Amino acid sequence: MLTIEKYAAIDIGSNAIRLLVANVIEQEDMPTLFRKNELIRVPIRLGEDVFSKGKISKKNIRRMTDAMLAFRLLMNAHQVKYYRACATSAMREASNGDKVVQIIKEKTTIAIEVIDGKEEAKIIAATDLHSVIQKDRVYLYVDVGGGSTECTIYDQGETTASKSFKIGTVRLLNNLVKDKEWKEVARWIKKKTENYDKITVIGSGGNINKVIKMKGKKSQKSLSYLNLLNFYEELEELSYDERVVKLGLNPDRADVIIPALRIYLRAMKWSKAEHIIVPSIGLSDGIIKTLYRAK
Repeated sequence: MLTIEKYAAIDIGSNAIRLLVANVIEQEDMPTLFRKNELIRVPIRLGEDVFSKGKISKKNIRRMTDAMLAFRLLMNAHQVKYYRACATSAMREASNGDKVVQIIKEKTTIAIEVIDGKEEAKIIAATDLHSVIQKDRVYLYVDVGGGSTECTIYDQGETTASKSFKIGTVRLLNNLVKDKEWKEVARWIKKKTENYDKITVIGSGGNINKVIKMKGKKSQKSLSYLNLLNFYEELEELSYDERVVKLGLNPDRADVIIPALRIYLRAMKWSKAEHIIVPSIGLSDGIIKTLYRAK
């Protein structure tokens, strides 16, 4: 017997807001299947407000409310049975974050959870990472967002260390990351990986996923350090306009992709990783999985 229910995940990030609708397919005596049905991304960039001014502007509150109302209507149209909405770095730091959560609840009926870095890492760990991680290898998982970067060490298939850092693409674009914050990440990665002979980085986030697509990596989603470095240098030589026109990048991707790659490259350098693999998973996927398990 086959049972199909629709679940939805809303990921409210510092750079964009996403809605993922998925079919959860249960079969008797068979593993549950998770099939993506629709993914909508709206680049509101809440972090530009919060990281420089400390709160979300009235303009972006209106834009966010409109987006969430659209998500509510889409979930109704899809007949979504369960949903979970999680907000990360920007909403965590916004002085008016609680007020925005209340406004969204009143106008759209969507209840938003503002989660911390540990919960974010826990949700991401609930994704299909197990299909990527081999127990005889050690991995540094690096999830780069607009406001923060989550780093997790996996040894023998288990999490041995995890930490969230206030370094993200939107912060870097606005020159809001100090040298001491870079040094903190460097110290943590070097200390947690110093006893391992070989590390592989697992990259997560919209920017590294875009790089893999641009490089045409379909079957084997991995890049060497030198390959990624060369691509980063090629992008840096192009102007913002050229990245939009010549490479076909969306305007909200053409600027953040540079600082994102800088974070991945530094993480690889500090951990002495020769390769980065990109399994195309993220917070939205983890939200669906954790929501299903809770239900």
